[in-house]
Amino acid sequence: MHVLLVEDDDAIAAPLAKGLERQNFTVHREATGLGAVAAAAGTPSPNIVLLDLGLPDIDGYEVCRRIRASSAVPIIVITARGEEIDRVLGLELGADDYMVKPFGFRELVARIHAVTRRVGAQEEPEEPIVQLSGGFTLDRRTRRLTHDDTEIVLTRKEFDLLALLATDQGATHTREEILEQVWDSNWYGPTKTLDVHIASLRKKVGDPGLIETVRGVGFRLRTTDGSSPRSDS
Repeated sequence: MHVLLVEDDDAIAAPLAKGLERQNFTVHREATGLGAVAAAAGTPSPNIVLLDLGLPDIDGYEVCRRIRASSAVPIIVITARGEEIDRVLGLELGADDYMVKPFGFRELVARIHAVTRRVGAQEEPEEPIVQLSGGFTLDRRTRRLTHDDTEIVLTRKEFDLLALLATDQGATHTREEILEQVWDSNWYGPTKTLDVHIASLRKKVGDPGLIETVRGVGFRLRTTDGSSPRSDS
């Protein structure tokens, strides 16, 4: 597995790279944000990106945004910034996981494997094209959401969240189920990030009623024929 390590601190990057190589990862290290963006688009393409936020040229958030604009490669943010707003922003920009320094090396390896397994499973859907209420079309193969042939650009997590709800339209998915399947079974970050992603999805599709809130339980998609009960939101 090819890892792109984006870390400007040699004292952190060197032992981390050596540890990953001992675990049979191939590691390419970049110390700048611009170098990371170029490496993510280069050859060989990375299987996962480990991204520090405090970089000397452009902020790690901007690196995440630029990589996500053209690539679905999994991104794990590794940073000393542990505030909830930092976590939410990183995830909103398309990161798949968020780890605060200092962290355990074994946990990092476990999270790398968890993220790549989850992404791999999502890249092979049984039914790629799903028609949603309101004239929306979800294409799991190309990871695109369209309405009247116009694409609605979603972040990785926004797409994964909508795709999960679309697996059984009208069925209620609990908050715990969504966090486990879209984020991680060992997710310890703020649950508020789910509400942030739901709000962003509703805004982007321009149809707030497409995703219904089941108060105290979770969320569901409005059924195609519009027969789903009225949202509690």
